[in-house]
Amino acid sequence: MQIKKIFTRIDQLLVDAIIVPVTNNDHLKWQSQGLSLYKSAEKTLAPLIKMDFLSSNGITTIPLPQGIKAKILIICSIIKPEEDGPTTLRDALIAGLKEAQKIRAASVAIAMDDFLDWLPTDSRSNALKIFSLALCDLPYTFDRYKTKSKTANTRKPKALSSMTFCFNKKLSLIDERSINAGEVIAAGMKLTKDLGNLPGNVCTPAYLAKTAKDLAKQNRLKVTVIDQSQLEKMGAGAFVAVARGSREPGKLIILEYKGGSIQDKPYVLVGKGITFDTGGISIKPAGGMDEMKYDMCGAASVLGVMQVLSQLKPKINVIGVIAAAENMPDGNATRPGDIVTSLSGKTIEILNTDAEGRLVLCDALTYIGRYKPKIVIDIATLTGACIVALGHMASGLLSNNNGLASDLLKSGESILDPAWQLPLWKSYRKFMESPFADLANISSGKGAGTITAASFLSHFTEDYVWAHLDVAGTAWENRKSGATGRPVPLLCEYLLTQANTQTLTSRTITPRKTVAKKSKPTRKILLKIVK
Repeated sequence: MQIKKIFTRIDQLLVDAIIVPVTNNDHLKWQSQGLSLYKSAEKTLAPLIKMDFLSSNGITTIPLPQGIKAKILIICSIIKPEEDGPTTLRDALIAGLKEAQKIRAASVAIAMDDFLDWLPTDSRSNALKIFSLALCDLPYTFDRYKTKSKTANTRKPKALSSMTFCFNKKLSLIDERSINAGEVIAAGMKLTKDLGNLPGNVCTPAYLAKTAKDLAKQNRLKVTVIDQSQLEKMGAGAFVAVARGSREPGKLIILEYKGGSIQDKPYVLVGKGITFDTGGISIKPAGGMDEMKYDMCGAASVLGVMQVLSQLKPKINVIGVIAAAENMPDGNATRPGDIVTSLSGKTIEILNTDAEGRLVLCDALTYIGRYKPKIVIDIATLTGACIVALGHMASGLLSNNNGLASDLLKSGESILDPAWQLPLWKSYRKFMESPFADLANISSGKGAGTITAASFLSHFTEDYVWAHLDVAGTAWENRKSGATGRPVPLLCEYLLTQANTQTLTSRTITPRKTVAKKSKPTRKILLKIVK
């Protein structure tokens, strides 16, 4: 499927369906492109003014008369679009496209200016990125393991294969880049979702390493894979304690994107990559254990972000680190009560082998010290407590730096991939004390599980400006909906913003004389969309 960006009247397009927004705050109101369509088909559409079909947010499908090239009009009714505008308009667009898929429309045109007109001018480019991302992500399916029936009905209409963004005037370079960024981020989300949805017998630590190597080869990234025997020799006792119960050796995977100058310190992303989590000796109950294939979604999001960076090429240095292991109850597995020495030299009493994510992460967070990072962000499906606190709407955010936390919150809000900050007070550290070792891997108190888990990690990030994203509730929701691809949008928005800030502050901007340019004929720019 392709996205077309085109400057033309929407009622002149030969497509199966047209999507336009209308609002009914005081009276039925059509925007510019929808209004031209209305005037072209007034006899059909005029009676709708007297109807109350816009009393609430919803979708109305109307066959268009002869004289209009399109076959079907899909009206997205929007109540109070000025309130929480980007979210409301994005959701309306998604609903309209879902309706187009439902009626098996092969080609769709969207009156994009009509949606943008509800927003302030200065938010137009960001809205285009949000809309592009959402619409590119919508057709995603994961059917790799479904066999295709030879008796399938071939007479059914084609599925949606093309989409046109229709504008009243030519796009600025910023707007074009915003649409492209949305598409590329959606492709990064697709990689993340594919990895998350793969079964544990396929997506092993070795599979993640191969994926990283393939990504590096295709995009000229540097990749390093440290295997379990090397980690053991290195002294990464906490990491090895988790991996030793599995026949699949653990791996520490490092991808390096160098878009900035040599002297620029890197931003480091560290992803939890437990490719399957049985809980180890502290085994989980059988119900829902199949969903523990999603315990590597933090690692998958790092790979998705690295793919986005390699394609958008921002001027920034980023290192993606993946701590990949299986947590299995083998005869060689770590026992509750065992004490191990982490890569940092700190000793850890493992009271619960199901609190394994923090063990692989603490050694990964120590290892990255050799890169002298500017910023460190770890991403992990770490605690069920985060789902209790925040549900599936927002990722949990904890940080030792309020400036970094603020920037991440703003990025999530901007790209509609929200996070919510929880406190990381030093007083929580006492709950991670052990009478027999420097630290225990679970809290001695009740409640605040997300905070105490981050408090454990904070012992290994004291030299960094660091943030922790707990995505247990946002990386996936349930086995039916599968992986979500979050928080790839949040991380990409943050890193791209940082790259733009660095570029602006590192150069002197001098004014140039404005030269009038002759208008050029309308261009059509074709972009691939994620299927």
